[in-house]
Amino acid sequence: MRAAVLREYGEPLDVTEVDRPTAAPHGVVVEVDACGVCRSDWHAWKGHGEWADDDVPTGQILGHEPAGRVVEVGDRVSEFAVGDAVAVPFCLGDGSCPRCLAGHGNRCEDGYALGFEPAVPGAFAEYVAVPHADYNVTHRPESVSARAAAALGCRFMTAFHALAHRAPLDAGDWVAVHGCGGVGLSAVQVASALGARVVAVDIRDDALDAAARMDAAETVNAAEADAAAEIQERVGGAHVSLDALGSAETCRASVESLRSGGTHVQLGLTTDAEKGEVSLPTDYMTRHELSFLGSRGMSPTSYDELFALIDAEKVDPGALVTRELSLDAVPERLAAMDDYGTNGVEVVTEF
Repeated sequence: MRAAVLREYGEPLDVTEVDRPTAAPHGVVVEVDACGVCRSDWHAWKGHGEWADDDVPTGQILGHEPAGRVVEVGDRVSEFAVGDAVAVPFCLGDGSCPRCLAGHGNRCEDGYALGFEPAVPGAFAEYVAVPHADYNVTHRPESVSARAAAALGCRFMTAFHALAHRAPLDAGDWVAVHGCGGVGLSAVQVASALGARVVAVDIRDDALDAAARMDAAETVNAAEADAAAEIQERVGGAHVSLDALGSAETCRASVESLRSGGTHVQLGLTTDAEKGEVSLPTDYMTRHELSFLGSRGMSPTSYDELFALIDAEKVDPGALVTRELSLDAVPERLAAMDDYGTNGVEVVTEF
């Protein structure tokens, strides 16, 4: 099968022929109909993560936002059959540890990160193998296209988990979203669907225009104004603020844009400029009783909540898709992320 393989950090992925995977007894093989190209893939391609013992080895097939149909089923799998339309999360659990059993499979003690480690080659490929399928894979309603499910993949479900499960969000609250790429625009949609009001922050007018189309009530161009001060002045500060990019600047701006008692949620991963550490105004945070939370992906068991929002037409992940790609185009589109040269969600649909 054809796949995009990481050979050297920062060099174009090698789109080449590799062996097709086979299903483990507890797993399935999915023929990939669509796979999103995410900034997390960019981090892996650049070799970021060594400071968190999270760097991706060379030789890895990247890609972690797949949707498709099951083509092979292990003999211990009971919930899936050949031909089933499915979606696959990137954070995979074993389904048996205390965290998985408590509904936190995204923090499984023995979990996998699809496309980021040798045990689970990724989905920039014609086929992808998924372990512990009965726990990890989800049946995809026919009303949700593979293209939309790929957009749902990492970024949309990450935003949903942050706002629906991690942050103390109430209807009518103000949510600030710092960085309006794929995960940021997803957060704008999700926050609006949950009844919140959104202030979207970016340095690109086209990204802010997209956020406005996703129902952001306010937009702030951080290249032209102090984002935190602007949010404090316009709405009295955010109840919840997300750093959807992962830089020292956006993280600090997110914290400083909160009103007293507010909650910051960190979604974006840092680059080699920060190496996983940023400076924060801790005395200010103490004085105003601000909370700082991390959030990663979403448990595989929570997909039904997202599908219910889609069925109710409260969110539309497919609306985030700005470009469909061939597998051969992936190396160039990853490189475009060096200078934030992508908008919304780009999806591979031709393998």
